[in-house]
Amino acid sequence: MTLRVAPLIALLLVALAGCGNPPAATPTTAGTSPSPAPPAPSTESSGTLAAVPDLVERASPSVVTIFTDGGLGSGVVYRADGVLVTNEHVVRGATQVEVGFADGTRVPGTVRATDRTTDLAVVQVARNGLPVPRYADQLPRPGELAVAIGSPLGLENTVSAGVVSGVGREVPGASTRGAQQLVDLIQTDTAISPGNSGGALLDATGSVIGINEAYLPPASGAVSIGFAIPSTRVVDVVDQLLVDGTADHPYLGVAVQPLTGALRDLLGVAAQRGAVVLDVAPAGPAAGAGIRPGDVITRVGSSEIATVGELLGALRGTRPGQQVPVVVQRGPQSTTLTVTIGQAPG
Repeated sequence: MTLRVAPLIALLLVALAGCGNPPAATPTTAGTSPSPAPPAPSTESSGTLAAVPDLVERASPSVVTIFTDGGLGSGVVYRADGVLVTNEHVVRGATQVEVGFADGTRVPGTVRATDRTTDLAVVQVARNGLPVPRYADQLPRPGELAVAIGSPLGLENTVSAGVVSGVGREVPGASTRGAQQLVDLIQTDTAISPGNSGGALLDATGSVIGINEAYLPPASGAVSIGFAIPSTRVVDVVDQLLVDGTADHPYLGVAVQPLTGALRDLLGVAAQRGAVVLDVAPAGPAAGAGIRPGDVITRVGSSEIATVGELLGALRGTRPGQQVPVVVQRGPQSTTLTVTIGQAPG
């Protein structure tokens, strides 16, 4: 059974939430504001809009505005010694930027490393003692509170709130417009606009669950469909960039979603948990190993796979060129296939 969403979404226009205010038909970038990770809100307000004011007050000092010759975007404190993370498309073509902090000060910043594949970049400023937010080590659940703080269209410290609409999302069509492939993203109905790019998407505790990246503009017929790079991927890539300025990108070549009871019945599998393969990239590693749409991935190497997040985590523990056994449930049968991990396309 093949579940194909790409042909539908490919008809829509994808906008990167980045610098400036380009036409709707081209990738656009945006800015998000501060987002530290202090104590969780009280239990009666946790996870609801009532938690947002306190969350924003705590988080704001960790989110910055990044100014370039081409416009502005946002960034988030990554280390107390002046290391910031943002989108690659926010700083593309720049070696020097200006960084605005929540206290109103502006300082020069140097683009230390970039990774176009994941649309992430590291900026360094000469400032110490910065407030470092907590970066979530698991994917959020659909329906959880999601809050973005940033500088959409230059309106600094703007807050928008919504929910996590989905995880493991892929935005087809961007690569055909010269942008990087947008995969494994968090989808949210939180308003994401030009200027929000590179800023933080927060949960109800103020933890960073993602770095805002893109949205589908209203001209495409979309209503409140935005995307963020999961913090698990952000941490993995940024830590690599800080070592030598480069990052590996293990690639399986599948679009997946969590296994639900309804899908279990539909597919006729015995597995109780796992990652359902929705689509397989032609000529990708999964296709070459014989993985098909409708398969349920339950193990990668020595790692049991119960969720999409666990699949992504297991992949991060591999390297391109490595041969890894992958266990899939295909109908009532369990099959082990050997996959040669690929390098994600740039």
